[in-house]
Amino acid sequence: MCDYSLEHVASRPAVTADRLVTTSFPTTLTRGFTGVSDPMTAVCLRPGTELVFDRPPRYRGVWALWSKTAPGTLARFRQINPSNPHTHHDALEFADGTIVRLASLHAGQAATVLQLPKGEKAATTGAKTVPERPVTA
Repeated sequence: MCDYSLEHVASRPAVTADRLVTTSFPTTLTRGFTGVSDPMTAVCLRPGTELVFDRPPRYRGVWALWSKTAPGTLARFRQINPSNPHTHHDALEFADGTIVRLASLHAGQAATVLQLPKGEKAATTGAKTVPERPVTA
């Protein structure tokens, strides 16, 4: 998903093996992902999408004035604070349970989509995601 503050930015869904970069979007106060080759289009992730960063990502701490470094490179996209409509919901959860809001990530950090959530698949990079159809006997 793309956070509420990106509703007026061109976007597309993520696909497996997408090369992404963290980006600050003009006319918004948030950060998110774009494709490396298309910096003007937000790439929207579904909850459960797994990413691997090239290096542990850097981000702004909630109460700290200095940057922090995430505990690893592997993360799962999730949404937080669903009951609060006036906050950023897009976040990454790392293996140790650390949760980092996408809006807190420093711009310019590269990542690759490893896996889409169950029920979605994409054959190749750039393809639209297609929900799996249930098998009936």
